[in-house]
Amino acid sequence: MTKPSVSSVSIKKFANDRWSVANDLLAAEEPLEIRLGFGQMDMREVLKVSVTMRTPGNDFDLATGFLFTEGIIASANDVLSVKYCSDGNRIENVENIVRVELHPNVEVDSSILQRNFYTTSGCGICGKASIEAIHTVCRISTNDSEWKTNKEVILQLNDSLRNKQYVFEFTGGIHAAALFDINGNLLVVREDVGRHNALDKLIGHLLMNTSSSVVPPQSILLLSGRASFELLQKAAMAGIQLVCAVGAPSALAVETANSFGITLIGFLRENRFNVYTNSHRIAE
Repeated sequence: MTKPSVSSVSIKKFANDRWSVANDLLAAEEPLEIRLGFGQMDMREVLKVSVTMRTPGNDFDLATGFLFTEGIIASANDVLSVKYCSDGNRIENVENIVRVELHPNVEVDSSILQRNFYTTSGCGICGKASIEAIHTVCRISTNDSEWKTNKEVILQLNDSLRNKQYVFEFTGGIHAAALFDINGNLLVVREDVGRHNALDKLIGHLLMNTSSSVVPPQSILLLSGRASFELLQKAAMAGIQLVCAVGAPSALAVETANSFGITLIGFLRENRFNVYTNSHRIAE
């Protein structure tokens, strides 16, 4: 059983001075609880790590991507299994709880587990402390400055993404994160009502399906909305060096991009964009 990503509703429409009845498709939104199983096989512990509102689909990618971008796991080798579970067979919990089992030799740092409470864009703590927290757990260097792409590649990313936004096409109410190679070829795209979930789904997919680094070298990330600190934090954790956003970046996102040597582009739309950091990766 796989939960649908969209839901059909009956609506009344008013247009051109007339009322009509029609069916409309909406992006589905349900809670997903992520649980962590760890410790020796004969003494396993279970911890509820997070609950997030997400669009059903690619839930295992979302869970592993979240654990990676929060610094809880370092690679796919840390994961023993990922599965759905339920509490008391309650219907509302079916496919809404994911349990990630870690290998017995993986140590879980409880202080890292607390990071998801304060490394978010609405947390209220100072930006410097937030960025330093990422540096503490980030295992991937993003300071490779030897490669470039050109503006023509950047300008065609939006069209390439839109052609693959299947849920957005029907609902108009969902975010996307897409990864491209240096020539603008689309590698992976994920959609979700939460922009941070879309990126975690993308990173989780790459984590569990690549043999070396999390993202291929010289990759370009495109975000369908604004660029927040939280999204730049996740990009830094995955080693992404060029981030483009359709919307505006926040001041802390720009500061984070600078700190990790990431090229950050905002307002990518209609044959224009702004480069906020590390413009050397865009050939003029």
